[in-house]
Amino acid sequence: MSSVRWEVDGHDWPNREHSRFVRAGMLDWHVQVAGPDGRAAPVLLLIHGTGAATHSWRDVLPLLAQHFTVIAPDMPGHGFTRGRIAGGQSLPGMARVLAELLGKLGLGAPDVIVGHSAGAAIGVRLAIDLSIDAPIIGLNPALLPFPGLAARLFPAMARALFVNPFTAMIFAQIASSETEVARFLKKSTGSRIDARGVELYHRLFRTSDHCAGAIGMMANWDLESLAKELPSVAARSLLVHGARDSAIPLDSIERAGRMMPHAEVVTLADLGHLAHEEDPEQIAALIGEFAARTPAVAA
Repeated sequence: MSSVRWEVDGHDWPNREHSRFVRAGMLDWHVQVAGPDGRAAPVLLLIHGTGAATHSWRDVLPLLAQHFTVIAPDMPGHGFTRGRIAGGQSLPGMARVLAELLGKLGLGAPDVIVGHSAGAAIGVRLAIDLSIDAPIIGLNPALLPFPGLAARLFPAMARALFVNPFTAMIFAQIASSETEVARFLKKSTGSRIDARGVELYHRLFRTSDHCAGAIGMMANWDLESLAKELPSVAARSLLVHGARDSAIPLDSIERAGRMMPHAEVVTLADLGHLAHEEDPEQIAALIGEFAARTPAVAA
């Protein structure tokens, strides 16, 4: 098995100056914390999706850090975070260990939760489990199961791949070509990622540990249970869809929005699943404007 190494692969990691390594529970987290110099600010949590890491927020984080204390971790099994979760990378398990990290950082419950794709599901789970009434922004959120037969087949296939010890190494070998990674990103997300972004994804995908983390997360996912609890989400929510997203259909996001009592759905033209990497200024502005409508945040 291979993994990214901070002393080698992290030497020019985006926003490296804000990186720290924190031991919480059974995990050694890589987390980035940034905010306005010299003054307290509302805490904003960024949760990346499956197969990504803190690099996904490389251009969004500095913009948000002008107004918020931003926390952006590499989720378990991803990037430079090390260790395993008891019981696997289930949705409740990921939310639980994330809560442990937040407690260790001592910054309190987040005032704003932002999650991309599967990260949005983790954010919603966290808000439900901790009774957090913070506004939630889901960027191309994966909140509902795949339709029809795929709802059962996809997790089963991921579990089958996960138990094969060679699967992650095979995926990493395929991703050893940066050209293949660029082709995969374009086809699977509908996004146009710049060369820097492709190189960073390539840096991660060519390691079997990161591939195993992504497969393990999919193998343990249970969105059916989360869907049943969406009507209990008390927080104001903004669900953002990129019109070119080839991963999460608009219909899925609209259905999730109808299930959540205080949700709004916004569609952005000419952006894909990785909209926050394609147009960080627009996404940061959306987040800031939505969060500012919450009195506790605006104050």
